[in-house]
Amino acid sequence: MKKITGLAVFFCLSFLTVFLAAAGLRFLVLRIEWVQAFSRQQETVLAELILACRWALSFALFCGILLGLNYTVRKSIFAPYAILCIVLLSFGLTFGTSMGLQGLEGVQGEKKFSQSLGGPGMILFSPERPTGTAFVLLDGPANPGSPRVAAVPGKSMQYQAEFSGRDIPVSSLPLTSFGINTPWFMKNLSIDFRLNAETLQRRFNEGILSFLIYAGALILLLSSFLFIQKFSTWPLANLFLGCLVFWGILSLETFLNTREIQSVFGSFLKNRFPVSYAVPVIFIVFALLAFLFSFLTYIAKRQKKYGI
Repeated sequence: MKKITGLAVFFCLSFLTVFLAAAGLRFLVLRIEWVQAFSRQQETVLAELILACRWALSFALFCGILLGLNYTVRKSIFAPYAILCIVLLSFGLTFGTSMGLQGLEGVQGEKKFSQSLGGPGMILFSPERPTGTAFVLLDGPANPGSPRVAAVPGKSMQYQAEFSGRDIPVSSLPLTSFGINTPWFMKNLSIDFRLNAETLQRRFNEGILSFLIYAGALILLLSSFLFIQKFSTWPLANLFLGCLVFWGILSLETFLNTREIQSVFGSFLKNRFPVSYAVPVIFIVFALLAFLFSFLTYIAKRQKKYGI
């Protein structure tokens, strides 16, 4: 009982720590993207904070379960009790956080972002761009479509009475000094977690039952890979291997929830089975196979130990 209590405390602290850290970093990224875009439509701080928290909730769910499984192996906790504890805590924290974020959405339109990011004459420049072009906002970021001056190396400065490209995508705008070259795998991972967060939110909006089935199946699948944490006597190596396996599960979820695969499910099932339950059923089948593998491995080791 003492070990299960320690696991519960460790899991909750790990989940909350990862959630708060990820939410803060994601909110900072969203703020930087807003600065780069300089949209005429000001976003509320609360709206971006909610988006950051939804992304962080998805990230904390995967990281929390992975850390919980690693802790279970290191402390030699009885696997069935540990998995049950992790599943219940994961679902409880995920559902509770989703409920809290849903309540915050009702007041997000009342608080606008009014903090000044600079004054007239603000310069946008990034040395990472090969052209080295700089833009001077004559009226500052408060009016990003106002007249500006473009300075291109080797050419005379040009006055632009109106910025015609204010509505073009962020990727085609000149980067500010915040711009960095993010590795491709980090971008893909960030997108996958965003898609996972959107899927969980869509299921939550469809009803508690839909959220219970999908989130429960996903959590059960993640918790079934306890045997991954026993491959090596070095816990850090097991943790790294678990990260790769969980990344594979996240990519599989993204693939199964694409519009094309959902259309394939719909044409195959032909109203005999709700399409929305197809992905949870696949998760449960994989989880049962993982549990069966763990059970058979346990039986084989026990027979070898006692010479049966």
